[in-house]
Amino acid sequence: MFLQARRRRARTAAVGMAAAAALLASGCSGSGGSSSGADDTLIAFTGQAGDYQRNFNPYSPTMIDGPGTIFEPLFFYNLTEDEEPTPRLGTEYAWNEDGTELSVTLRSNATWTDGEKFTADDVVFTLNMITEQKTMNSTGYQGRATAVDDTHVKIEFDEPAFMEGPQVLGKIWMVPEHIWSRIEDPSKDVMKNPVGTGPYMLDEFKPQAFTIKANPDYWDGEPAVKKVRYLSLSGNQAGADALAAGKIDWQTGPVPDIAGVEKNYPGYRAITVPMNQTVLMTCANTDLGCKGPQTDPAVRKAIHRAIDRTQLNELAFQGTSSEISPGFALPERDKAQLSDELENPVAPMEPDVAGAAELLEEAGYAKGAGGVYAKDGKPLELTVKVVSGWTDYITAVDTMAQQLGKAGIKVTSQQVSWNEWSDARGQGEFELLIDSLYQGPAPDPFYVYSYFFSSETSAPVGEAANPNFSRFSDPAVDEALAKLKSIDPDDTGARQEQFDVIQATLEEEMPYIPVLTGGTTSEYHSDKFTGWPTQDDMYAFPAIWSRPDHSQIFMNLKPAE
Repeated sequence: MFLQARRRRARTAAVGMAAAAALLASGCSGSGGSSSGADDTLIAFTGQAGDYQRNFNPYSPTMIDGPGTIFEPLFFYNLTEDEEPTPRLGTEYAWNEDGTELSVTLRSNATWTDGEKFTADDVVFTLNMITEQKTMNSTGYQGRATAVDDTHVKIEFDEPAFMEGPQVLGKIWMVPEHIWSRIEDPSKDVMKNPVGTGPYMLDEFKPQAFTIKANPDYWDGEPAVKKVRYLSLSGNQAGADALAAGKIDWQTGPVPDIAGVEKNYPGYRAITVPMNQTVLMTCANTDLGCKGPQTDPAVRKAIHRAIDRTQLNELAFQGTSSEISPGFALPERDKAQLSDELENPVAPMEPDVAGAAELLEEAGYAKGAGGVYAKDGKPLELTVKVVSGWTDYITAVDTMAQQLGKAGIKVTSQQVSWNEWSDARGQGEFELLIDSLYQGPAPDPFYVYSYFFSSETSAPVGEAANPNFSRFSDPAVDEALAKLKSIDPDDTGARQEQFDVIQATLEEEMPYIPVLTGGTTSEYHSDKFTGWPTQDDMYAFPAIWSRPDHSQIFMNLKPAE
């Protein structure tokens, strides 16, 4: 089976340098009276609240950037569309007939930003490194790579591994052997001065902002967007204020009256894509050190039943979110894979307080003081960690706390900095935490399962999990994932049998409590840059924090005339 990857869409040549980049507060106008810096500098806000910690290790759960921009994958997979991947460091790939050997052809004209040539040895080194370092192996890769020559790599698997293709090709970031081989523990190194092959390289770093600049020696030509400057602001409201003042060019997050962006923010447009799944993460696995009432599946399912999702969507998300499945296949994109074994193919939009009470009482809970359920003398009280300044998530947590209170479950919001929140998530130091499950490199539910529900991507509390933050582990799910790796993607019947097992188990255990499918909304400066993804041309998932999608978008943008 041979799959020829299509070339990246043509980009116009990089335009000449505009005026020198200006300070955010007093920069030159790119268009429409904006003060968002030089015409070829893009100012981005990812939702970062609090100081940036200098970490460009693409395999670190607390990295601030790098995948796609500085460190490249072999190919780019568009998770919004079922299409052939776009070449990055690879140009062609092919499977043998039984799916046990993947052959990859590499481009010959790529170099690291220190001038060293990129070769197959770098690919082999990277794959071997993540095999040896479990916490870096977020895709669960278990192959054996061999350099055939400088531009060809052969990757062998003990069993058919068709589903490994998009992960190996699209979600592993290639690093330079001549630098990383000298690092004692690459899983913990923060890579303050990253060297990559990507279209961008680090320019300057300060705790409140950092800048990446176009790589003049990039194999596909220097990008037209010469610099990308990432800001840290105090939260979503500060992002909306900066947008109104024309001081940022791209943010992904809520603003007041999302439907009226073009009227309220002249020169800007918005796009909303249902993709990532908003959840209440639970530290669920007592065998790995999780503690608290949320380790009881009955508590998790009771919370699930007591949420009023219709009210929550309106109050916290301006109606931009949509239904979510307890089996975590996307209701629209993955409709064909939704299991008939699910009790509820989608989570109820209206609350079932009586059903929540029944679950708790069957598990030995009884109403105590103030109407709060208790068991063994301990009231059912839980804390939800949320990032300070993330106004939509803060509103969501506060709304759910009121809803769950009616069901006898006391929930308290704990606002923390992004750094504290990220560290707690990785180490398992939480009871509940609001976040989203992201999708994999290709439009297939297998990847969200392999990332967030596999024992391979978990770790004991106190150690970094990446990204099975719930510490969920189930033999039936692990077995189904292993079988899915070996099944030809065209054999939909055999694949569905395994999806049925996974989805039914997730609905029963619910280590991540499904909230809603988030309507990911970005506001972007269409008068300053052209080439943004649209509903008619969704060439990448348009979220500033989605990697490597953001790099694909940077490379397709150009300053407006």
